[in-house]
Amino acid sequence: MTIRVLVVDDQAMVRAGFRMLLRDEPGVEVVGEASDGLEAVGAAARLHPDVVLMDIRMPELDGLEATRRILAADPSARILVLTTFSTDEYVFRALRAGASGFVLKDDPPEQLIAAVRTVAGGEALLSPAITRHVIAQFTRMHQQAPPKAVETLTSRELDVFRLITKGYSNAEIGHELFISDTTVKTHVTRLLQKLDLRDRAQAIVLAYQTGLFDAADQGPGPVG
Repeated sequence: MTIRVLVVDDQAMVRAGFRMLLRDEPGVEVVGEASDGLEAVGAAARLHPDVVLMDIRMPELDGLEATRRILAADPSARILVLTTFSTDEYVFRALRAGASGFVLKDDPPEQLIAAVRTVAGGEALLSPAITRHVIAQFTRMHQQAPPKAVETLTSRELDVFRLITKGYSNAEIGHELFISDTTVKTHVTRLLQKLDLRDRAQAIVLAYQTGLFDAADQGPGPVG
């Protein structure tokens, strides 16, 4: 299946660079471009891309608000936020807006391509280092009560949830818990369904907002 990508950045040269980078990738097609957030919202509605490469700082409408509007109209869209700023604030705000991934514009080309494929596959893209920054940001905030649905998670699902919040990939979770990638995917799918979450990024946000990260880090068991 071809991954349809929309490139959003206010700099024409940056958009051209991403288009050139992705055009020769098998199974990836750049279906459109947008130079600001308003254009991005309209283009996403027309083109229905699988992944939106979204700049943060743009005129008219910034990338974070554009992300919110795109996801409000199409919850299945996957937003991969691009920025030159690897700060807590931007990671935090991007995740709160609903982004599934966060990469730096100066990351190596192969990392960007891998990021597109990872996000298109339904996984969140957060390195352990970035995840630690997010943890610090959330622990400074007033925490919310966890949803009752957390009590329906099995011990194994809590194990998987704990590792998701640490930024582990499916392969890393499988290695840690001595289970197959397929089994990991099954547990991830079930816990997302139980918690009514779109993807792993939302799971990470929920864990940190409610303090479940700390509870999960103490080991599996009832949470409520």
